[in-house]
Amino acid sequence: MHRYAKLARHSMKKIKMPQFHHPNDIRSLFSQAMSDMYRDEVPQYGSLITLVRDVNAATLQADPALRAQLAAAGELDRLDIERHGAIRLGTGQELRLIRRMFAVMGMHPVGYYDLSVAGIPVHSTAFRPVDEHALQRNPFRVFTSLLRLDLVADRALAAKAEGILRGRQIVTDRAQDLIATAEAHGGLTQDEAQAFVREALETFRWHADATVDGQTYADLVAAHRLIADVVSFKGPHINHLTPRTLDIDAVQREMPARGIDPKAVIEGPPHRKAAILLRQTSFKALEEQVTFQGQPGHHTARFGEIEQRGIALTPAGRTLYDQTLAKARADAAGGGDYVQCLTAAFADFPDDDAALREQDLAYFRYRAAGTFQGKAASIAALIRSGALAADPQIYEDFLPVSAAGIFQSNLGADDQSNYAANANQDAFEDALGAKVIDEMALYAEIQNASLVRALQALGQGHLIPS
Repeated sequence: MHRYAKLARHSMKKIKMPQFHHPNDIRSLFSQAMSDMYRDEVPQYGSLITLVRDVNAATLQADPALRAQLAAAGELDRLDIERHGAIRLGTGQELRLIRRMFAVMGMHPVGYYDLSVAGIPVHSTAFRPVDEHALQRNPFRVFTSLLRLDLVADRALAAKAEGILRGRQIVTDRAQDLIATAEAHGGLTQDEAQAFVREALETFRWHADATVDGQTYADLVAAHRLIADVVSFKGPHINHLTPRTLDIDAVQREMPARGIDPKAVIEGPPHRKAAILLRQTSFKALEEQVTFQGQPGHHTARFGEIEQRGIALTPAGRTLYDQTLAKARADAAGGGDYVQCLTAAFADFPDDDAALREQDLAYFRYRAAGTFQGKAASIAALIRSGALAADPQIYEDFLPVSAAGIFQSNLGADDQSNYAANANQDAFEDALGAKVIDEMALYAEIQNASLVRALQALGQGHLIPS
């Protein structure tokens, strides 16, 4: 038995185990390749990237404390590479395949978004990394929407659209083979990963040749512009990529000077000292030349978006946010200026990190920032002493109303109220082939784990919550 064991060990030494490329590295390769492709396809996106970098550099230079906080929290390094994209899919089969594709890059479905509440016939999730290290390495996200033909009143048109979608293949054969390889072997080698990125990019590339004739396109547009965008083309072309800015108000002001036409209003909460959740703006969608089975025409869908991410809110914080936003909208509906109503409504929303933390309205990440002699009486005492730091957790997800506002501003005013709210998370998850992850649970897990680590490092284990 001993002799066979030695032979087995000797044989194992001769077997060279494959070195897999880490999903974080594959995700970084893909996000950079996507950004390069989109810059080539939409040159104005390059202008947007330059503008955002200029604003971020000026913001950090003017606020050394912010720079120091971002650096200490590990947020500074990810700032320039941070992007999110958005795609729209036509069938459950496409959604399930895209889920498998993104899993190779360490991206998983987080959250469920019902955009029918804003008159848009889709429901969505965000594919993104979920653990703390992966987010700091590269937080690339893709907001992914699934078309809801069940909401189309013209059932004959819906059936025709369904037939068109069944006839397309959005992921290349080689990409599907590599996805299967990753699933079977537990990863991809470096050469396989590079091939995977090249092949996966083809799914999101722009195609100027529509797959439908002009009349079918017009009929789909009449039902909803987004339906036409999903159904009429070879695949789910990336319709925007979004860099992250530290001062979206400065970006909004500067866009016209850079030859960029911004949307009228920044979506999300108003400007605050303690930024919360997500604020977004964009330049207006491009009118692009396309052909409909040989006949010239045009299509409007792709645009450039910018976002400013604030702190993630707890369930209590989200409830207060929703109530505050509802008040602002009600006041504006009564004839008030929307921006003024929004600012007035949020005046009572706590506007500093300490208040948000003390009232359990937001999520934080804790770290040991010094030493503490003896036993501290409380976590608050450790924070006051400077031994324990509480950094805001960046909100990694999306706001349904904000996302819908961006969609609407780039689809046309006539497409804003065609559908009643009609959430169906069960149907979405059935199409996805998996449950979406609860984003609140992810933030809570990161907060709790970071607090335990920090308290242990400070020798204050008696304060670890039971």
